[in-house]
Amino acid sequence: MSQTTDLFIIGGGINGCGIARDAAGRGLSVRLAEMGDLAQATSSSSTKLFHGGLRYLEYLEIRLVREALKEREVLLRAMPHISWPMRFVLPLDPKMTFESDTPVSKALALLMPWNRGHRPNFLIRAGLFLYDNLGGRKILPGTRSLSLRGTPEGAPLQDRLQKAYEYSDCWVEDARLVSLNARDAAIRGADVMVGAKVADAVREDGLWRVTLEDGRVFRARALINAGGPWVGHVIRDVAHLDSRETVRLVRGSHIVVRKLYDHDKAYFFQGHDGRIIFAIPYQGDFTLIGTTDRDHHGSPLNAECTPEEQDYLCDFASDYFARPVTRGQIVWTYSGVRPLYDDGAKSATAATRDYVLSLDAEGAPCLNVFGGKITTYRRLAEHALEKLAPYFPQAGRAWTAGVALPGGDFPVDGVSALIEALQEQFPFLDGGWATRLVRAYGTDAGAVLDGADSAAGLGRDFGATLTEAEVNWLMTHEFARHADDIVWRRTKLGLRMTPAQIADLEEWMIRKRVAA
Repeated sequence: MSQTTDLFIIGGGINGCGIARDAAGRGLSVRLAEMGDLAQATSSSSTKLFHGGLRYLEYLEIRLVREALKEREVLLRAMPHISWPMRFVLPLDPKMTFESDTPVSKALALLMPWNRGHRPNFLIRAGLFLYDNLGGRKILPGTRSLSLRGTPEGAPLQDRLQKAYEYSDCWVEDARLVSLNARDAAIRGADVMVGAKVADAVREDGLWRVTLEDGRVFRARALINAGGPWVGHVIRDVAHLDSRETVRLVRGSHIVVRKLYDHDKAYFFQGHDGRIIFAIPYQGDFTLIGTTDRDHHGSPLNAECTPEEQDYLCDFASDYFARPVTRGQIVWTYSGVRPLYDDGAKSATAATRDYVLSLDAEGAPCLNVFGGKITTYRRLAEHALEKLAPYFPQAGRAWTAGVALPGGDFPVDGVSALIEALQEQFPFLDGGWATRLVRAYGTDAGAVLDGADSAAGLGRDFGATLTEAEVNWLMTHEFARHADDIVWRRTKLGLRMTPAQIADLEEWMIRKRVAA
């Protein structure tokens, strides 16, 4: 029987890893079990934004939006290598009509019945004013009006679109965010176990007795269920808790196409169904378009962007871009299942994105985590430990605000200087390669290269600048075990590698694990 730990966390997504990092930094002993790879489900399938959620203002989710807006700049300072500011262009469409049942649209229908089916420009501007001011913005520039006539922002759009608003949010590499939280948790003493599925958890002698599928048994003073889309399964079938709370699984799908325009700004498009989508510059040569909102049935691992969803996203984007977006342009799709708290909303779009932390204290405590946005993961972790504070009076205070993740210990505007310094240290790196490494590893980029004096010194070349030295780093420091863990989560080099190259990488990693 292993030594008893303070916390046993089920789930290696952003919430589980964020809680593990926070708790370990407070001096608690922590074990985390992830049945597959870190971020293999919801946390690697987001739209990859730190944002307040402009559209949530129409649902009057003011607390959620305020918290998320405050977090944008806190997180940006802590991880300037994997997160950076991005400007969003919101075209004003004079012909746009929409169907919506949000509280704001219902009020407008009563106050302005002649304007039914329209989202007035003054309402959009008022929403953007709130968006600029709710969160105490200091780094990010505010909203401005923008002409689309004869401008780079207007060039790829249809001629009817002549005016727009431009506002700020932030990009984030979502799966890297998870692996860096896990790495930092491990540095601070947490035991992070991947490929470790929990089969059973029972209360026994005032503790939780947790059994993995491989037979290992652990004891813990508290259990945290951060199972994401599997949170309900853990409640019912693993921890055997009597709970009426349920999760609503909502699928969000995205498509990736070859680059649709040349500038570095994103677009925010309004749809006739009341929804919105983004079109975002992605990995240099591509455009990311998403997301959908569909109720999901079946295993979260079977989530995929259906042909219907691909058509929906192509048609939606084609309403705005001058050149139609077609399914033939799609180079990759991905889909994730959001585990939203079931608040009884009529539609998937209307279901709350706020998180709910439910404490079962009938014996050794179990904290069940429902929902949450990637932008608010750090605050969710703080609130989770506040819930558990009565059981752990020895725990330290909240500490994660302003503390950099591994590789993020440099200024928000310091990326260019870091790239230049890396190329000076390793002259064989071209600009693209150096930029990719800094954007992934920040101040750790040099350590990844392990003192090599040439490209050949990095060992085997797997393609697309992925080398043996980098793979070794990811296996040793970031819990990677398989090729997909690297090429689709910790990097996105799968977009540039052939199936044969990915298969060769998998074979090499298997041999490496066996030898170890």
